[in-house]
Amino acid sequence: MERLQAAIEKARSKRRTRAPLVVPGSREPRAVMPEVAAAWAALPEFTLDQPRAQKRRLVSFLGGRDAGPYDMLRTKVLHMMRTNGWKRLALTSPNSGCGKTTTSSNLAISLGRQTELRTMVFDLDMRRPSLGKVLSLNGQSSFSDVLEGRTDFASQGVRLGANVAFGCNYRPASNPAELLQSPHSIETIAAIEATYQPDLMIFDMPPMLASDDNVAFLKNVDCAILVAAAESTTIEQIDMCERELSELTNVVGVVLNKCRFNDMTYSYEYGYGA
Repeated sequence: MERLQAAIEKARSKRRTRAPLVVPGSREPRAVMPEVAAAWAALPEFTLDQPRAQKRRLVSFLGGRDAGPYDMLRTKVLHMMRTNGWKRLALTSPNSGCGKTTTSSNLAISLGRQTELRTMVFDLDMRRPSLGKVLSLNGQSSFSDVLEGRTDFASQGVRLGANVAFGCNYRPASNPAELLQSPHSIETIAAIEATYQPDLMIFDMPPMLASDDNVAFLKNVDCAILVAAAESTTIEQIDMCERELSELTNVVGVVLNKCRFNDMTYSYEYGYGA
């Protein structure tokens, strides 16, 4: 337990003393330690197939009008996290099918277009993992294997471009609740953070009303976003989950997904989700 507390306090201390995040529009250079750059470069790189990515509703990698909502989310998230000195962001939802994984992926890819930022995304929805499917990835080992100590992230993680890394699960884990509550898992994530020194860490969490998997782990993040689905998530569910989230971490806000309307004033068309 003392080892766990020391690891958490060390990570928190680094977050408190690190340089502020660079907001969109700024191109201020920042030094990168050679060992950190080497660790990122060593991760296997993959590319997104454009037709397949669009079929999976990954629309933020090209920028432009379709990426607009995710770019606005990126700007607001960066501003709030920079203001508060936060680094770890969780995305969850009341139920499955709200599009939290699609939102997590598009947000990360949008952040990747800010070339001065390094972003890492981890799939912690280990009962119904979908991050790898959204990205059209397959792998021999899952991120759950990293948390269990069966492999390391350098062997399991993958990289999109120079500055976005993903830890995906390719099969359900046998003990997701216990794994998320394990001191070893928290220590492992802290070690990854120390090695790769990302500016943001995004955690794709399980739905809140499906299990108690989130409860223990969310105390280890700085803030969270609740993703709700229009016409399926109820106001009562949003209210209940937002109140529960606020007891565990800081709530950045609620993203209303799968909301379809055409705003002719700004020429934006909204309608994204898993």
